[in-house]
Amino acid sequence: MSLANPPTRWYIGVVLTVGVLCISTSAILVRLALDTGAEAGVGLSLVLAASRLCFASLVLIPTWKKVYTTSHQREALIYSAIAGILLAIHFASWITSLAFTSIAASTTLVTTNPIWVALISWLWLRERPSPRTLLGIAITITGSIIVSLVGSASSSIGENPLLGNGLALVGSWSFSLYFLLGRAAQRRNLSLHHHAAIAYTIAAVVLLPIPLLTGHAYGDYPAEVYGYAALMALIPQLIGHTTLNWAVNHIPPTLVTLTILLEPIGASLLGYLAFQEVPTVNVWIGAIIIIAGVAIAVLGKSRAPQPEISPEVSSESLDSSQR
Repeated sequence: MSLANPPTRWYIGVVLTVGVLCISTSAILVRLALDTGAEAGVGLSLVLAASRLCFASLVLIPTWKKVYTTSHQREALIYSAIAGILLAIHFASWITSLAFTSIAASTTLVTTNPIWVALISWLWLRERPSPRTLLGIAITITGSIIVSLVGSASSSIGENPLLGNGLALVGSWSFSLYFLLGRAAQRRNLSLHHHAAIAYTIAAVVLLPIPLLTGHAYGDYPAEVYGYAALMALIPQLIGHTTLNWAVNHIPPTLVTLTILLEPIGASLLGYLAFQEVPTVNVWIGAIIIIAGVAIAVLGKSRAPQPEISPEVSSESLDSSQR
């Protein structure tokens, strides 16, 4: 769908729901791989991060032919390449965080994107959040803080929660920048598939040598570990991340990241089913607050008047109007 004929709110809502459900499986697949590999440390975490992006980029190899045969603005390609580097930082830090802290705390902190996306969008894109959106951000972040502080009552992996929580926060910062750069690339006529191919491949190239440089070989783990990595590439990466990149080209990035705040709820529920990581009462309270904040922000956005975009308006004009 083109920007001149934007999708309906219902269509965007369905796509975002699928995306959030898919990314909610990421932490579970990482923890399953860590348990199968019998190594809850930096080495296997880096192998998983690199393998995930390598599998995803291999699936998108056919897209590269069209990248070379289609004319794109140099600026868009640069944005996608930098986004790929940031994506590598995101996965290296966030996947490693799951070796040191609980699923609930890690996924909650890594989804604090609304703070950073709203601030960057305000400064860079001149997209000032509405009062209702700011209220939604404040409420959702309050819920996230409650969840992250209490963690999980029966986490089997949480040897250094301070380190793990810090790595999750680094993952949030890098993902926020990756998200906005991806939007900027698409607003400069780079298609979603081309952006995904470039960003995922650059991230894979950056991550691939890091495990070897730190003394961890790729062949040291059971076959199931690589099976989980392939599932990470298929479900949360190719389906989840790509749908989010699509959505950010149609609605404000702050609203997309507010929706992503539902991920910790889904991940915590899956964590209970898979690992008996029982969320405390405070985690449930925080989850309810997060849902309320997202609802307020979404309702506030849906009531705001939307500018009409005529077919004659070029993408470059639309981009400049967003700055």
